[in-house]
Amino acid sequence: MLKRTLVFTNPCRLNLKEGQIRYRSIGLADQIDRSIPLEDVGFVMLENQAITITSGLLQALERNDTAVVLCDSTHHPCAVMQSYSGNTTHSETLRYQIEATLPLKKRIWKEIVIKKIQNQARLLEHYELQDATKLNAYAKTVKSDDSNNREGLAAKIYWQSLFGGISFRRERDGDMPNGFLNYGYAVLRAAASRALIGSGLHCAIGIHHRNRYNAFCLVDDFMEPYRPFVDRIVYDLVQSGENGEELTPELKEMLLSVLSVDVTFENRKRPLMVGLSESSAALARCIRGESVDLCFPSLN
Repeated sequence: MLKRTLVFTNPCRLNLKEGQIRYRSIGLADQIDRSIPLEDVGFVMLENQAITITSGLLQALERNDTAVVLCDSTHHPCAVMQSYSGNTTHSETLRYQIEATLPLKKRIWKEIVIKKIQNQARLLEHYELQDATKLNAYAKTVKSDDSNNREGLAAKIYWQSLFGGISFRRERDGDMPNGFLNYGYAVLRAAASRALIGSGLHCAIGIHHRNRYNAFCLVDDFMEPYRPFVDRIVYDLVQSGENGEELTPELKEMLLSVLSVDVTFENRKRPLMVGLSESSAALARCIRGESVDLCFPSLN
């Protein structure tokens, strides 16, 4: 079942009452008091720093396997609540992660890069943009561990084709639509973290990414094939005339919708948030030596 995404943007009080999330607004002329079934919620974003939430509700959200994301003073996602008990075999899977051989990591990273480039090519094909053929050719020539840097070469072509008309450079602090992409990727990163933890994987132990200051190296590896789903939404926003001077609640809602878009696994369609769990479960099986098959979706 596809669960709901809740974003709280105004000052409010949140608590648990009879299995429901109780919402009470603060400071509005017309006070709002409503309840939302806890079991229906899969993703909660707390965007306003004047929100108060009880520890009882936070514990209930954890038991419900709900991702809870906190935002900073600029209203951008900055942290995600993680569970100590995300999976009953966490310690066993952690051992497999630590002991994973270099050849295994190189093979997994190769497959991740191939699927990412294929999805980038599909996006260019969908909008009848240039260079999809080049990207498909790159996807066919990725070597173990992407030692020939097909990911980087493909990215240069991809971004130029997708947003080249506005002299685009993909930079974290760059001009729009970088802000759209940053927000969408932050949402995706939080959801991917939730899925990996649910499969018993430790987010800090990466396959390819290695950074002593990054506690989400595995997340940054794992989410790569999913990034083009965010890119598609951002491309549509740009084409509709959005200049990104202000990331309004309406625009954020559109970017958050990435969690509910359909993704395709061979002949099966799943909401993206469900797809993340399928992908993370397959990755865990590979790391534990139970399977050699990864499971990442194709862009429709």
